[in-house]
Amino acid sequence: MATTELREVNTTLQSAAKAQVNEPYVIVNPRGSHAMACGLDGPLNVTVKGSTGYYTAGMNKEASITVEGSAGPGVAENMMSGVVTILGDASQYAGATGHGGLLNIKGNASSRCGISMKGIDIVVHGNIGHMSAFMAQRGNLVVLGDAGDALGDSLYEARLFVRGTVKSLGADCVEKEMRAEHIEILKELLERAGADAKPEEFKRYGSARTLYNFHIDNAASY
Repeated sequence: MATTELREVNTTLQSAAKAQVNEPYVIVNPRGSHAMACGLDGPLNVTVKGSTGYYTAGMNKEASITVEGSAGPGVAENMMSGVVTILGDASQYAGATGHGGLLNIKGNASSRCGISMKGIDIVVHGNIGHMSAFMAQRGNLVVLGDAGDALGDSLYEARLFVRGTVKSLGADCVEKEMRAEHIEILKELLERAGADAKPEEFKRYGSARTLYNFHIDNAASY
């Protein structure tokens, strides 16, 4: 990308994904570009040699995208399927509104990781920031490190697994029992993400389901 414009790069990748071109693409000199490898609608394999800006791999469908560096805000936003791997750290609202697929962050993730997630699986090998999984609806958020303030605030049916400490829980988020089915779900996710951890080391958090419908006694929590 020292000589090729971002628009040309994305157009090439989108066309190749749609045509289901069975060959890898490598992007060098990304220069922190924004909206890199967005809207890929097909089984393409893309490697970015360096760090990227905001909204990397947004709206991904079926493609496997690896960033050999860190990613800015909103990585894998509204992801539908496929795998997005960040070898470094991810900035705020990683995986926001994601509907499916796996977002695998090898480093840390900042605030609001998994905000309003709708079915995506997110594995963070480091720590996550405050307000993560805010209003999360479906899917799994796995954190091998620690979680910041207000984890899972106002969440619905997403499952949150944290191995480290949680600074505080958000409104309507409570610790829940780790049953056999949750151990199996977590085991599979850890294996897919290449994470060196045991499911038994994690605690599960989920919705207490007291904010599903308005009740005057809970007015201050809305």
